Amino acid sequence: MPSRREFLQSGASLAGVAATGLVPATIAAAPSTATARTIRLSEWRFHLGHAADQDRDFGYGRNQRTFAKAGAATADAAQPNFDDTAWRKVRIPHDWAVELPFAKPAVPATKESEDAVAAHGFKAIGRDHPENSIGWYRTALTISAADRDRSLWLEFDGVFRDSIVFINGYVVATNASGYAPFAVPIGDFLDYDGGPNVVAVRVDASLGEGWFYEGAGLYRNVDLVRTAAIHVAYHGSFVSCAVGPDGADVSATIDIANDTSAPVVAQLNQTIYDPSGHSVASLTAAALTIAARGRASATAHVVLPAPKLWSVDTPLLYRLHTEVVVEGVVVDRFDTPFGIRTIHFDPAQGFLLNGKAVKLLGTCNHQDHAGVGTGIPDALHGWRIDQLKAMGSNAWRSAHNPPATALLDQCDAKGMLMIVEARRNSSDPESMDELERIVRRDRNHPCVIAWSLGNEEPQQGTARGARVTAAMQARVRTLDPTRPTTFAFDNSWDKGAAKVVDVVGFNYRTDQIEAFHSAHPDVPVYGSETGSTVATRGAYANDAAAHVMRAYDTEHPWWASTAESWWSIAAERPYIAGGFIWTGFDYRGEPTPYSQFPSISSYFGVLDTCGFPKDNYYYYRSWWRPDVPLVHLLPHWTWPGRDGMPIEVWVHGNCEEVELLLNGRSLGRKAMPRNRHLVWNVAYAPGRIEARGYNSGRRVTQAVRETAGPAAAVILTADKRLPVASGDDVVVVRAEIVDRRGRPVPDAASPLHFSVVGDAEVIGVGNGDPTCLEADHASTRRAFHGLAQAIVRIGSTAGPVRIAATSPGLSAGVAMVMAKPSVK
Repeated sequence: MPSRREFLQSGASLAGVAATGLVPATIAAAPSTATARTIRLSEWRFHLGHAADQDRDFGYGRNQRTFAKAGAATADAAQPNFDDTAWRKVRIPHDWAVELPFAKPAVPATKESEDAVAAHGFKAIGRDHPENSIGWYRTALTISAADRDRSLWLEFDGVFRDSIVFINGYVVATNASGYAPFAVPIGDFLDYDGGPNVVAVRVDASLGEGWFYEGAGLYRNVDLVRTAAIHVAYHGSFVSCAVGPDGADVSATIDIANDTSAPVVAQLNQTIYDPSGHSVASLTAAALTIAARGRASATAHVVLPAPKLWSVDTPLLYRLHTEVVVEGVVVDRFDTPFGIRTIHFDPAQGFLLNGKAVKLLGTCNHQDHAGVGTGIPDALHGWRIDQLKAMGSNAWRSAHNPPATALLDQCDAKGMLMIVEARRNSSDPESMDELERIVRRDRNHPCVIAWSLGNEEPQQGTARGARVTAAMQARVRTLDPTRPTTFAFDNSWDKGAAKVVDVVGFNYRTDQIEAFHSAHPDVPVYGSETGSTVATRGAYANDAAAHVMRAYDTEHPWWASTAESWWSIAAERPYIAGGFIWTGFDYRGEPTPYSQFPSISSYFGVLDTCGFPKDNYYYYRSWWRPDVPLVHLLPHWTWPGRDGMPIEVWVHGNCEEVELLLNGRSLGRKAMPRNRHLVWNVAYAPGRIEARGYNSGRRVTQAVRETAGPAAAVILTADKRLPVASGDDVVVVRAEIVDRRGRPVPDAASPLHFSVVGDAEVIGVGNGDPTCLEADHASTRRAFHGLAQAIVRIGSTAGPVRIAATSPGLSAGVAMVMAKPSVK
């Protein structure tokens, strides 16, 4: 097996050398269907360690000669025969930080210490909490004698944070980054003769990388890869497409690794399948001569006439199937999904997708969700994209770190554009290595439209910042010459790193883009962070003491703006490629505008931490999907004790005219200004308030709010009826409190208990309240402004699953789903 450094560099295009012998007879063929090339390692044992007590950290560091001899004395928990039966079973992805208690800052506390704990959502983790900052994971591998002549490695999509990977007690890898993927060759350390084979991972989350909640642990997928010794290298397949009048010129560069002790000659058989699964082309490359324990690459081209283009509306994916053949035997098979499309940032027309101007209707997002923290299941990534797509969003900026592969896969499949962002704006060797791993992993995803090299960096406007960014850009260009680079600036748009990258991003200051464009008309621009309206879902009056912000589009920090103010600028100027709202979802940590306990999350989202829409969601929905008539009415209409008092009534919508009625009486009909909203001041009277939307004089849609009575029942809604019994699919369950006539009760705070019957479990709950201190990994949660959420993971047994929510004095809510068999 190669060294780890050689292995991680195995995607490099290295020239082969002349063969001096034939492939050894011991080379195994490609694993059969029963022995998959990639196996997801989902089931692990977990236990907290201790950053300051070696005995409670399973002996790690107890011996001053911990690393004196390979495989010995590293830690008890790293050894294959360690008894971990008392450890808790967990399923990856897993975030242990979300399970921890909250840590109210000590009084008195320094501003620095309070800011640090607030940044991560006041969770009891970090240097002040050594008892919660180390996590240990263990899982057994099934290894056979046939694997002895194969190459085996582990692929970690992301571990937070500083990790050590052990195989049978041997340290096989260390990784500092909490976000960059990494791979670990393990073949030399395995027992092929029937003994135990155990992976142990020690994760140290004492220090963070961001100023936002980052979680802790194996929060992204982990895979075991098993191949022949001659195989497609880790991240060693790159497909690029150039679309012209004759069709799409598809270029496929494949890097082949030879982990044997003799040179070999390999032939590549490659087939392209269209989105319907039909074979449409074959690629032929010259035979490769690969040195012993070496690498070689081959590039082949083919033109596909009349290709089916990938777009936000038609996310069609092709597949390149590669077979590695040695002496007539197929020794490896590898599939590379890809999309055919063109992208271009134009300084006058904005962003062009397949030659047509497409406004980037984007959101910035961190990577956490109610109930599960950063340990987001693959299906939940897809659900989150669906909520934004329903609003009209077509783009996602992964802030401020590279995203999970699972998220990119879902973006490819659903038509969500992505800007991938590096975690660090630095050209030191470690940062450049992280950048390379990110680009190699993500460059086949058609959703990715740009590489972001920094965000509001201290050196961004300096010569040093320009040098650092230029070095990063040069590395990106080598790995992927098909996409532009960008940078999110909060100042210095005309100097430093801004003179280096291809596309300049404006964090807020949208009103300054016009002057910049006038002075620099040849520079493409977009809003890399926009808006930042703060709001509490379902609240319509500010209450600083209770940490509540009203949900009208009026409240924002000093550096930001309302939704309406930034979007009206971007929408009316074609040279602005679009913008990315800060943020799509509320996120844990960085609590704003209230930075003190008990605010544990931001208020920025157009959706809360559960993905329940706030009212601003409907402002964007109106103008980002103008072809679908909409009126949205706020606030609710249950205001006991306020009869006759004025209520500020807003209507978001995209109809030409809107009429407002109270209890059947018209309060007037107004023209809807484009990219704006309408306001009425209405004397409150219980009953029914209604907004009617008209186009060309014809009523096309309406919105109604009715005065609710006391809470009477729970209504459960599952996001899908036919989940897959794979052990990893999830059902997102919405619980809503209604009165006896089925009307939503807007102030309901009923305690809810969720339960399941069938092969499933509740893995997390939430309610979107940014001050709620209830447990996320639980089966109970009170409603917040009438809503709560449960995330239910489906097991591996097909059949019916009954999900219920009960609350004292209320009729129970029930949702039935049918788990269908998983197709391998």
